[in-house]
Amino acid sequence: MNKKRVYSGIRATGRLHLGNYFGAVKGMLALQDKYDCIFSVVDSHTITVPYDPKTLKQSVREIILDYLAAGLDPKKCNLEIQSKVPQHTELAYLLSTIYPVSRLEDLPTYKEKKAQYPKYINMGLLYYPVLMAADVLLYKAELVPVGIDQEPHLEVMREIARKFNSMFGQTFPEPQRFKTEGDYVPSLAGGRKMSKSIEGSFINLNDDLETIRKRIAGASTDSGQIGGEVPKEGGVANLFKLLKLFKLNNEFNKFEQDYETKKIRYTELKEVLVQAIYKELQPFQERRKKFEEDSKLVDDIINASNRKCLQMAEETMREVREKMGLD
Repeated sequence: MNKKRVYSGIRATGRLHLGNYFGAVKGMLALQDKYDCIFSVVDSHTITVPYDPKTLKQSVREIILDYLAAGLDPKKCNLEIQSKVPQHTELAYLLSTIYPVSRLEDLPTYKEKKAQYPKYINMGLLYYPVLMAADVLLYKAELVPVGIDQEPHLEVMREIARKFNSMFGQTFPEPQRFKTEGDYVPSLAGGRKMSKSIEGSFINLNDDLETIRKRIAGASTDSGQIGGEVPKEGGVANLFKLLKLFKLNNEFNKFEQDYETKKIRYTELKEVLVQAIYKELQPFQERRKKFEEDSKLVDDIINASNRKCLQMAEETMREVREKMGLD
């Protein structure tokens, strides 16, 4: 390969929100002009938590439409649907035979999901990081544009790559995280990170002006005394972080001074954010509508990309099977 290869995927658990856009998709956009990129909808990961099988197919398509509307260009990158490339699960099983269960049980994300879904603790949930490693290693990707919270999973990938290489010969690179500008988008609910699983914490990329205004109006501003230095954590801190994220530096300085002098009006700050978010999302929404109206074009893009990905994946699997004595 002349260019470094990049792989990243988003689960089909609903429409993309600002956290996905700044934390992952913007990183993808920065990479597609420079690297050999594969961007996936990881539907096999989606089913490790409770989901509706009747809507999964449409959820996958919604993410593809969001990818295209955000600016991912099928002439510059491949847009993959994970379950359409069965080599993902084949490689994941083979890699699972060389990786300890105890290491997976210690991962913070596994513990968090167990707490979140105490009645839905399944083998796939434990297996998730191995499948994630297989997703990336299947294409011998070197860069993964994800948030800092995914670093433990990247370390699992590197450990698996090193173990496989030591046992069977040099095969896989050790993937590194590509840091995006907005790799950590704060929650509107006052928590740490914007998340689809926390109602009131996110803004969807398809939200109209009034919906954005309603969601921002409900954003936490904490309680208690204002004045002095802007807090580092909590609802107020998150609003100021969003000002920075949208490069509203002059407004940030003004509201920071207003906070320090106890003159801040949160309704004014929130309206500034509303307008900035809406302005950012308008072009995305216009492009998405065009793709929604041309289903054949979208189908052709998906099918062509999946065919290319199948060919690349099979090349890796032939090498893996041979080295493991299975071919």
